[in-house]
Order: sequence, then C-alpha cells, then structure tokens
Amino acid sequence: ARPTGFTFLDPGPLVDRDLELVRPSAALLDEWVRGSLYPDPPRDREHEETAHRIMRETQSFLRQAPNGMEIPMVAEGELPTYHFWMRLHTIDPATPRMMVGSLNLRISHSIETERHYGHVGYRVFPQHRGAHFAERSCRLLFGLARRHGLQPLWITCNPDNIPSRRTCERLGGTLVEIVTLPEGHPLRSRGETQKCRYRIQI
Repeated sequence: ARPTGFTFLDPGPLVDRDLELVRPSAALLDEWVRGSLYPDPPRDREHEETAHRIMRETQSFLRQAPNGMEIPMVAEGELPTYHFWMRLHTIDPATPRMMVGSLNLRISHSIETERHYGHVGYRVFPQHRGAHFAERSCRLLFGLARRHGLQPLWITCNPDNIPSRRTCERLGGTLVEIVTLPEGHPLRSRGETQKCRYRIQI
C-alpha cells in the first residue's frame, strides 16, 4: 500500500558553479554509464558486458524512481526518497558534461533512519574523489530538507570511512555517537557492523 499525504516538492535548480544536481532520466543514461565505468578498461568484451550490466541496472532504477522520485511502499518499509545525479561541467561550452556521482535524500523522522541509515546518502566515482563534490552536493539539498522539516539532518557512515567522516565534519556535523548495528540488521549483510551518527543543523 502506498502512503497518503506525502507530496514530492519541486527542488528547483540545484547548481553550485560547475556542479549541478540533475534528476535521473533516460535522456542522461549514456552519460551515467560512461561516468560509472572506472577505471576505463580497454574496449573489449569485458568492458562491453560491464557497460550493459550498468545500463540494465540503471534502467531498472529509473522505473523504480521515475524522475528521481522513489515512490514509497509502506508494506515493504520503503521511504519517500529523492535521487539526484551529480553532474560536472566547465565554463567552456565545448567541454562535455560528466557524471561524478549520486546523492539521495530520505524523507523520514523514524528512529531507524536517524540512527542507522541517515537522511542523506552519497557516492562519488573514484576518479572524482577528493574534490569535495559530496559536501557541495549535500549543501545544495539543505533547502529541500528544511522544506520537509528535516531539522536536524542526520548522516551516518562507517567508522573506517574517513573521507565520509571528513565530509560530515566540513558540513558542520557533530559526531553524536558510534552505534553497533543490531544482530540481523539488513546492513550487516553488507559487512557493516557500526555507524557513526553525525547531527547537522541546517
């Protein structure tokens, strides 16, 4: 069953100089696949198979979250979630734009979200890490998060994920605690056992 009373909002333009957040769409699928292929191997059979796999997975995601809006299914415990792709360009119009990562915003006040999953999730492709794209992208979403009443904003990460912890610190986050995931928690299937909880006043 789908919940009633929730409305996705128009976030408007989300742009910070050479970085923009765009809604995932089939029109940008080829750009996304190119950005996902790292390192870029020789164009052989393995390369083509990887590209096709990423394309199939992304097409499935686009059906699940049309226009970047993941419609929640209460029976399955899902949450209303905005999805964006990080897209980079330069001032030179002749330079092609490129995808550098992804970002999502979960709309929830549940204990599970605030304690284990966090409101925001991000991923930056390896070749673009170290340039603060995750931090800049999170800041672009602060206004949308406030409009949904997410104050404070919680971001969680694994204790050994130093780059993500630095991102939370640059965002002004306060490390509240490191919690141990309960036995049987879904995140444990990914090898995760603990989460740092950062509280960010936006």
